[in-house]
Amino acid sequence: MLEGSILKSLRDAHQPENLAGKRSLNFGVYYKNTLVALCHALEDAILGQDYSPLMITAFQQGKWYLEEAERYADLAARSQQVVIMAAPDSGFAEHPTSQRANVALVELDAADTVAQEWHLIIVSSRYTAMVLCQELSEEDYGVAGVPAADLDRKFYGLWTFEPSLVIETSALAIAHVQRYNPELGQQVAARLDAIAAQIQQQDALSELPTADHLGDIVSRVVDYLQHSQQSLTHSLPEHSSLEAVGLDYNLVSNELQAFLRIAQLIDQTDLSNPMAAAEVASLAESLGQLLDLPAWQLHRLRLAGLLHRIAQLQGAAMEITPGVSRYGDDDTIAPSCPLVPGTQILRTMNRLKAIATILNHQSEWWNGMGYPAGLAGDEIPLESRILGLVSCFQHHLAAGRRSNPDAAPDVITPPTEAPSPAAAAALAAALSACQAQEGDRWDPKLIEALALLVNGLQQGLSLSIAVPKIAAGMWMLDSHAEEDLLAAKI
Repeated sequence: MLEGSILKSLRDAHQPENLAGKRSLNFGVYYKNTLVALCHALEDAILGQDYSPLMITAFQQGKWYLEEAERYADLAARSQQVVIMAAPDSGFAEHPTSQRANVALVELDAADTVAQEWHLIIVSSRYTAMVLCQELSEEDYGVAGVPAADLDRKFYGLWTFEPSLVIETSALAIAHVQRYNPELGQQVAARLDAIAAQIQQQDALSELPTADHLGDIVSRVVDYLQHSQQSLTHSLPEHSSLEAVGLDYNLVSNELQAFLRIAQLIDQTDLSNPMAAAEVASLAESLGQLLDLPAWQLHRLRLAGLLHRIAQLQGAAMEITPGVSRYGDDDTIAPSCPLVPGTQILRTMNRLKAIATILNHQSEWWNGMGYPAGLAGDEIPLESRILGLVSCFQHHLAAGRRSNPDAAPDVITPPTEAPSPAAAAALAAALSACQAQEGDRWDPKLIEALALLVNGLQQGLSLSIAVPKIAAGMWMLDSHAEEDLLAAKI
């Protein structure tokens, strides 16, 4: 990374020796086409809602800003302040959008490394998002050299919805602005401080894991990426070049990243259970191994575990009333398959068809009294049964931790020796809560397997619990990801 760049400053602040409570960052490589789709999707959220954000952008060169200038007039009309950094070009400062009172231009020096970066930072009390990237250097491109086609240009960085990270990066960008315009920097810093204070309030939507607007935004991101993918297919002959294949892979990767990032945000904003996704994913995979499932199914289970809380989005949390069937006693009524609203956004990506089905039916009951389709027994997809059970187990385990600090926050990942008595008791209590619903809510075979897993944990078995590297999650998608799990069951 370039010295003096905003991206490098952020990376350095998250190095192990500087973390001080911060998490390490994962970076990926993005084609320009992917970044355009991402930025437009994140910007469109401003046009559709009254977020009134602060926007800070870096366009590399003024000519790239000019391509977006009309669009930025609409964005500025719905923003508190828009700050645009770019190396000056002819017409950069003269465009009408640049004359708006709440649009400020910062003309970067030619030697400024930020002129090699592409940033979009959006921060408000109800919506935070950013794209933070730096173009690859000639050395980074290697023997192939800098691509001749603009479509094939590549950038290194990250994108996220995470409020704390967006605010931290905003402060770094504002500090850079102050080098050129101290008065503007102070003005924008004051706006950021006010927004940061609002985000800390309990009623700020960006702090609520079930906020409806996040599902809408992710759907828009996937739509833009898919449209970009379709445009690529029409503009380039199939398999015409390795770059075309690489760009297609990059777009699909970022569709998956969109869902993983929103699932990550749900966990980060739930202080009572911030590791739910990673722990459920590991438990589900471990239970699948005990059942001797094939590798592709274990991958699918892990991905479903990482995404399982997406079902909470868009008001999707549904209470299940024990002993009350949605279909009554009329055996002539065939089970239907209504969709849990929160899983609908997953269906916008065809490669997540199977994952959406798994999540949709994780709340089914073994006795047929569950939701949403009233499936019973082996009619319920196996992965849905596993996911429902381990997420319930993890929920009880997390509750045990909160009520007894001696159970330790890493009770699922005990050391190689036996866990503490408090930790062992927490594991036993969580298992007991699940066993109480054996044969009604849970598959007896899975309860038996879970008991074996818990026994192993109590004896010192260690499970690897780690937040996934979101930019490297494509390995979890394969040809089975598009299967229709219910085709032979309903």
